Amino acid sequence: MDGYALKGADIAGASADSPRRLPVIGIVAAGQLPERAVESGTAMRIMTGAPVPDGADTVVPFEETDEVKRKQEGRPLDEVAVFSEMAVGSNVRPAGEDIRQGELVLEAGTVVRAAEVGVLASLGLDRVRVVRRPVVSVLATGDELESAGAALSGGKIYDSNSFSVAASVVASGGIPRLLGIARDNLDDLNAKLAATAGSDLVITSAGVSKGDYDIVKDVLEQRGKMNFWSVRMRPAKPLAFGHLRDDGGRDVPLLGLPGNPVSAMVAFEMFARPAIRCMLGRPVRPRPSVDGVLTGPIRNYDGRRVYARVEVEKRDGVYYATPTGPQGSNILTSMSRANGLAICPEDLTAKQAGEQVRIIMLDWNEEVDL
Repeated sequence: MDGYALKGADIAGASADSPRRLPVIGIVAAGQLPERAVESGTAMRIMTGAPVPDGADTVVPFEETDEVKRKQEGRPLDEVAVFSEMAVGSNVRPAGEDIRQGELVLEAGTVVRAAEVGVLASLGLDRVRVVRRPVVSVLATGDELESAGAALSGGKIYDSNSFSVAASVVASGGIPRLLGIARDNLDDLNAKLAATAGSDLVITSAGVSKGDYDIVKDVLEQRGKMNFWSVRMRPAKPLAFGHLRDDGGRDVPLLGLPGNPVSAMVAFEMFARPAIRCMLGRPVRPRPSVDGVLTGPIRNYDGRRVYARVEVEKRDGVYYATPTGPQGSNILTSMSRANGLAICPEDLTAKQAGEQVRIIMLDWNEEVDL
């Protein structure tokens, strides 16, 4: 605030009809220190960002004085007439108003965004210790896969998992490294896995079920350790986790996602996202969840926990969850239309329309709470 630094008590009762006139004893600009203190009955011109001189407790803007008129008339600025009474402390930012001495500024695990960078710079810090973003190698497997952009031949499908997983890695805070497609033979898979050197996490898709060409588990057992295989959930039952010994002798965690696109995305949400957050040093908090009313049934055929894709909206204070179409693990569009996963527990065979259901919110946008 450009104005006059003074004692608030000296302008008590000031008005346009009865201004308070004070001698001006100097000026202080931003980046300078005042040469003297402000005593009772005096004022000092002060510019925005300048330190308030000792003795002053209030700043009166130029607009509330005869500053402009004096300049227009060519009169010296050795005196000022103040036309407004102001509360003590007006237009003064106390030292420590933003951050107090001894206050914790940023907790460990805080994501350093633009605002945090500004806070650190305001403290004069040009370097801080951080947890780097984990590098996540992403590898699709399968003879049937073709890269996006290439022409499809008979029996082929496009690789979508690499890209949905990579996008999920970015959204979770990691750095994806796309390794392409490994064919269903040990030599090619081993060659592709050799490129994971320097990774903090390896995520594969497909090759973890019980088929003749599901060889990711075999390679994991040869080159490392299988910690577990198969989980009691739908979709994403054939999920593998273990540690891969890289060429540098490090044991790198490997998460083998199912090959079906929806299974891969749901498995990522349940397992990979928390792992990446842990690697970032961030709290491993679950996504927000709500209780809502189903508008259509959810089936549970085999005693697994079912995560059904639903679209959630709020009407009259109640959340409603509508299944987004067929729930096959290959129906990727059902995932793109969903903003939540409705849970049918293991001990139920179904959740019917009209019943309450717990919903994990994947996206929480303004439309949900309209």
